[in-house]
Amino acid sequence: MKARHKKAIMFVVCLSLLITGCTGESGERIKQLKAKSNATVNQNNKPVVFIIIDSLMDKPLRKAMQEGRAPALQFLINNGKYFPKVVSSFPTMSVTIDSTLLTGVYADRHQVPGLVWYSGKEGRMIFYGNGAKEALKINQPQVLMDAIYQLNQVQLNKKTKTIHEELAEKGKNSASINAVVFRGKTAHALRMPQWVADSTSLPEQINVTGPKWLSYAALAQQDPNNILDTTVWKKYGMNDELSAQDTAYLIKQNKRPTVTITYFPENDNVVHRKGPSELGGIEKADQALQEVLGAYGSWDQAVKNAIWVVMGDSGQSYVYDDRKAAEVDLRPLLNRYRIAKLNQTVRTEDQIVIAANERMAYVYAIDAKVEISDLVELLKNEEKLDIIAMKDGKNIRITAGINGKTFSYRPGGKYVDEYGQSWTFSGDSDLVDIMITNNRIKYGKYPDVLARLYGSMNSHEGKYVVVTVQPGYEIVGENSPTHFNGGAHGSLHELDSLVPLIVTGTSTRPKTLRSVDIKDWILKIVNG
Repeated sequence: MKARHKKAIMFVVCLSLLITGCTGESGERIKQLKAKSNATVNQNNKPVVFIIIDSLMDKPLRKAMQEGRAPALQFLINNGKYFPKVVSSFPTMSVTIDSTLLTGVYADRHQVPGLVWYSGKEGRMIFYGNGAKEALKINQPQVLMDAIYQLNQVQLNKKTKTIHEELAEKGKNSASINAVVFRGKTAHALRMPQWVADSTSLPEQINVTGPKWLSYAALAQQDPNNILDTTVWKKYGMNDELSAQDTAYLIKQNKRPTVTITYFPENDNVVHRKGPSELGGIEKADQALQEVLGAYGSWDQAVKNAIWVVMGDSGQSYVYDDRKAAEVDLRPLLNRYRIAKLNQTVRTEDQIVIAANERMAYVYAIDAKVEISDLVELLKNEEKLDIIAMKDGKNIRITAGINGKTFSYRPGGKYVDEYGQSWTFSGDSDLVDIMITNNRIKYGKYPDVLARLYGSMNSHEGKYVVVTVQPGYEIVGENSPTHFNGGAHGSLHELDSLVPLIVTGTSTRPKTLRSVDIKDWILKIVNG
């Protein structure tokens, strides 16, 4: 029974690590590019297949195509349009980005602040899966329930409708294949393996709402023959192969969802380990894409009979290989306060909480006696931080370093940015790298920084500071994952924030090249 319990815990840990994944590479599958298919399509009402490739970036994608390692992606670009610089959400962590993609709003409205954050309402840290060391030190069943149930059914703001919910209200069906955020209007039971339920505190099934067709790793699949893709060495189904097989299955079975959202997760883990220039994850995602395209009978038929949208969710920036140089540990700066420990519930005597999200962090003052401004003054002593932000009444006040420079802003006013958003601000605009000409704002290395940071600063209740680090560095917390000599994301910097977008089968494009406008654009496509 003890061995069985350990095996169950490993299953829970792997499923909890939806973003970072378990270690180990899946075996390759031979893709049939001319597969038989039962799919038939009404030319006047083509479905949208929306594929998200985790941590897909422009530069390595171009290199992979040049080397002939991404023929399917190259094919879609050759038959469509390519936009290399689409602005992601913030924090640049998958749960927040995916929430933005599905709801069409930033974090101030969808209320999913990051991969790790502190809930004052519940008096505890929220973890959606942030690395094996961290997961093994906390309540793994709770992490899994947060990632699967709480994220979708509780924490994602019910007042902001997902694309699945809006489609269902119009009588149209959709599908979610291995996507982290999937809330819809159809009831589903995600079934835990019996041996896991018997060995842990997890229920045998988790009742959720999603689109008509929902796949989620080992807990729910469309294709009854894909059981081999849910084994431990294939990350219990959170892999590109299951995503491709279930998407292809829907096509071949002529299910034809109006919109299918498919998540290819594995490139992220490869880039984390080997750095942003690594091409292996892109090659593997392309092989999975080949299977999906082939489900239409041929690639030519695929682009003729469906609209294809392929994009990354966030970028990653290289982390220095010198651990001592690369890590930014906020705890020594704040050691005059009692910092909540990872492996125990937040105590009444604790004063601050640190929630590290790779290259950004939330620092919470949970003791009424602790002033946010005092935390900012201490954090300014860390020269590797490039943005330190706090609320100041209705304004967001930004600083960095010990030079005393500040920048304050709020929505509304005479300054208008390139996305049509208006702002009032004062202070040193160099802190956020913006240029102002005739009251027009042009963003520099922090794209759409004003709106994205405002979203984060208003994403949940509590008194907190938001900090980000310069490229090359990573914020470390108690047992948080580290990616020295690899890649990391989370910050506002363009290296973390810009992703490519491929559009094939429609002459339209989003209102702006930002993830926040993808949902409304897709709805316009399918609603005519």
